[in-house]
Amino acid sequence: MEQTRERAIIVGVQLQHHDNFAYSMEELRSLADACYIDVAGELTQKAERVNPAHYIGAGKLDELRAIREELGAETVIFNDELSPSQIRNLEAGLDCKVIDRTILILDIFAERAQTREAQLQVEVARLQYMLPRLVGLRESLGRQGGGAGLRNRGAGETKLELDRRRIEERISALQGELEKLVARRQIQRKQRRKNEVPVICLVGYTNTGKSSLMNAMLETYHPDTTKQVFAKDMLFATLETSVRSIELPDNKSFLLTDTVGFVSQLPHHLVKAFRSTLEEVAEADLLVHVVDYAHEDYQQLIDVTNETLKELGANDIPTIYAFNKCDLTDQPYPVVADNAIYMSVKQKSGLAELTGLIRKSVFSDYVECEVLIPYEQGRLVSYFNEHAQVRSTSYEEEGTRLVMECRAADLEKYRQEMTVL
Repeated sequence: MEQTRERAIIVGVQLQHHDNFAYSMEELRSLADACYIDVAGELTQKAERVNPAHYIGAGKLDELRAIREELGAETVIFNDELSPSQIRNLEAGLDCKVIDRTILILDIFAERAQTREAQLQVEVARLQYMLPRLVGLRESLGRQGGGAGLRNRGAGETKLELDRRRIEERISALQGELEKLVARRQIQRKQRRKNEVPVICLVGYTNTGKSSLMNAMLETYHPDTTKQVFAKDMLFATLETSVRSIELPDNKSFLLTDTVGFVSQLPHHLVKAFRSTLEEVAEADLLVHVVDYAHEDYQQLIDVTNETLKELGANDIPTIYAFNKCDLTDQPYPVVADNAIYMSVKQKSGLAELTGLIRKSVFSDYVECEVLIPYEQGRLVSYFNEHAQVRSTSYEEEGTRLVMECRAADLEKYRQEMTVL
């Protein structure tokens, strides 16, 4: 069934310190589009501060009312999170549905959430957003589908009947269920650390190609795999954290994690709700920051991602920059420059170079060595064949001679049971 598209006007206030205002308005258009809304017009205002009553000044409000009527727009979308009183005043003044950036993002997340954990996280964020907007907002929330934006209009009406206490109880129950899922993932993470397998996280802005990169790595090193992750050219295609093991031809392996993409002004309710998912990032050994190099303002995407990583306490983790989508630019590829790779995931070009950078970063504790293992310690030969890169094997009177590259820790661990030559 075809989705009916609403017509809307987007509105933003440019404060003095807001250097990236034009970009954030452009992004608001993309968010609206992802919610099946056609942006019919735009209104902006430069101001020292946001008007506490109506977000914009009285003169601009009159102008907005006239534009809305002229264009026949049913909705007005504001570039910042609105307070309960601002929503009430604006709906009274404009006589139409009023929503903000936060609702748009919550809506997209709600539609894209596939796993039980992601669905719980989104519902917690939506209820936390609604909570302060319930009191004295019966009428405006009713028009707004229960404060939950444009999705689930019917569900919105039933949410409207919930009082504050019942919403708080619901949040509490959801968080209890989430905690069980989080505890399970923490056990899995502990197990990974015990196995000493390096964890590499793909991070970056939404829709830069993280999931496509993960699938390309899986196809390269595990051609028979059926464990591809969902990848699509749209905002927030990935809301679940997917972890896959990548086995390299020389017996080295690492875990590759695909994470939710970032966006500027990501609502704090969502960051809070997804914190457990995003903890994967903070505990990684290496980050691969995927950048859409074809984007006209790719530096802005990098800055927003770095800002979010800082909030998560993950800004000190070693990082490789993967400048993706070079096939859409004049930039030659694949090209390696320091800790960056210019590549095209779509053309599968640059994957070997990226693997080389990963290898250099996370397998720096490997050493070249030659050992003689007594025949009665045959289990060590099996161990090194499985966990090291054995370059040559020869059989001598005293035992098996291996020339290999192995973990320094393994060499120390078994030093007493063999002769290091």
